[in-house]
Amino acid sequence: MRRILHGAVCVYPQNQNPAVSPSHIYWTYGTHDLHNQYGSHWVLNNQYDGALAMLCYSSGTDCTADMLAEGTGVYADLTPINSIVLRPHLD
Repeated sequence: MRRILHGAVCVYPQNQNPAVSPSHIYWTYGTHDLHNQYGSHWVLNNQYDGALAMLCYSSGTDCTADMLAEGTGVYADLTPINSIVLRPHLD
């Protein structure tokens, strides 16, 4: 059974497909650095009120990898990703 944490952005273990149990959970807005995350992982944005999650190549900058809208996810290679930024909806 898949564990969904409403209001959080979740990263699931490498090659866990489908996503079942998250290995990293982020609840707060801001930059969250990733450490030792290689290969393909599900990243699911379970936030609400239009909040976004962005995958970034450096710490909180160059966030051009993926922008995840509320309720979406991506199966991404996290090897080149340095951080995840959580933020309120776009103005």
